[in-house]
Amino acid sequence: MSGRSGPAGTGRLCTGVAWAVLLLGLWLWGREAADGPGGRSAPTTGDIAAVGRPFGAPLPPARDPLGGAAPRRVEIPSVGIEAPVVPRGLDRDGAVDPPPFAQPRTVGWYGRGAEPGTAGAALFVGHVDTATKPAVFYGLSSVRPGERIRVTRSDGSVAEFTVDDVQVVTRERFDAEKAYGPREDGRAELRLITCGGTYDRETRSYTANVVVSAYLTGARDAAEHHGRV
Repeated sequence: MSGRSGPAGTGRLCTGVAWAVLLLGLWLWGREAADGPGGRSAPTTGDIAAVGRPFGAPLPPARDPLGGAAPRRVEIPSVGIEAPVVPRGLDRDGAVDPPPFAQPRTVGWYGRGAEPGTAGAALFVGHVDTATKPAVFYGLSSVRPGERIRVTRSDGSVAEFTVDDVQVVTRERFDAEKAYGPREDGRAELRLITCGGTYDRETRSYTANVVVSAYLTGARDAAEHHGRV
């Protein structure tokens, strides 16, 4: 996996927002820039031009949603992320419960929400680091619009998503409804979330969230995917 993002420290997942709020969902992710967090763990702006795609550059058209199937693996070739995906629920505070730190290379999928490839926004969460080393989404902030994300599903198909937005939002500006809701009605979308900004040792948390948004642009069966050069 890529080591292009920030320093590893005593990490924790920054997705502590109640799902009762998240599932309300608005179609548009707010274009709010982060307040220039220090360190290198994430881009410091939500401006799409600043994260690799010039304004007006075309992206592929969205594909019609697929039938339902749970995710099994996720791959982001551009940053070397390849990991198993496991379903997760809510913790006692009503937030998405990430995989335990004992499984730092595993991605959590909110199993009561949309399945990746179906209409709606499916949510993947992962740790950026542990107390001693980088974790599965350490390189997530280096993802750029136009890059591909592949999700292998339980029916053997591979749903292919294209990244259309990378945002870093401070805790104070984080709007869960805008972050996790689908942007276009009926479209199959994907959100990948981890920590960003800098690690605050006093609060034992990061100062921002990295939110990568993508939408379904292709699909193929597993045999075709693994036989591709």
